[in-house]
Amino acid sequence: MPHLSHRPPHRAVAHARTVGAADPHRVVVWGTSFGGGHAIVTAAEDPRIAAAIAQCPFTDGLASSTAVPPLTSLKLTARALADALGSRLGRAPVMVPTYGEPGSTALMTAPDVVAGMARLLPPGADCPKDVAARFTLDIIRDFPGRQAKNVACPIFFAVCERDSVAPPRPTQKYASQAPRGEIRLYDAGHFDIYVGEDFERNVTDQLDFLTRHVPAA
Repeated sequence: MPHLSHRPPHRAVAHARTVGAADPHRVVVWGTSFGGGHAIVTAAEDPRIAAAIAQCPFTDGLASSTAVPPLTSLKLTARALADALGSRLGRAPVMVPTYGEPGSTALMTAPDVVAGMARLLPPGADCPKDVAARFTLDIIRDFPGRQAKNVACPIFFAVCERDSVAPPRPTQKYASQAPRGEIRLYDAGHFDIYVGEDFERNVTDQLDFLTRHVPAA
C-alpha cells in the first residue's frame, strides 16, 4: 500500500453518492498531479467507480525524487529529518516551500516551475506554499502508479511528455498495465496542460472519454 494517505478521496466519493441528484453508480474520479495519483488508487480500491481520469499524474515517488537536483535533495532530506525528529519532541514544524527557483531548497525547482505556477494563480493571489518538511520522506515511498493494474473501470491518462515534476516514463509504464486504460501523450510540460492550446486539447480528449464511457443520461 502507498505510504501517503489516500483515504480522503474515498470519503469524498462516499459523500458524492449521497448528493440528491447524483447517480451513485456513475461517479467519476478526476485528479491532477498528486491528485492524479489519488484518482488511480481510489479507482483501484473502489469497484463501483464508473470511470477515472488521471491528468499529469504523480505515479512514482522514487522517479519524482530523483528528478530533484542532488544538492537540493540533500538539503530537503536534512530539513525533513530535523522536522520528523522535532515533531516527536513537540517542536514547531520545519517548513519548506512547495516550489521555488532552480537551486533553492524547495520541493519543485525545475526551470519551468515558478513561471508555470504564476500562470495558474490569479493576479494578487497570496496562497500559502509551505509544507512540513517531513512530507519529503513520504514522497519517495509513494507509488500510486502500481495500483493502475487493479483499476477495473475505464481510466484516462493525460501524460505530459516534457513533465519535469511527474516523470512521464514511469507513468506510461504503469498506465499500460490498466486493463481499460487510455493514454494520451501531450508535447507539454507539467504546468502547460492547464492553460492555452494544451489545455483545450486535453479537455477535448477528456470530454470525449467521458462521452464514450459515462454518457449523459
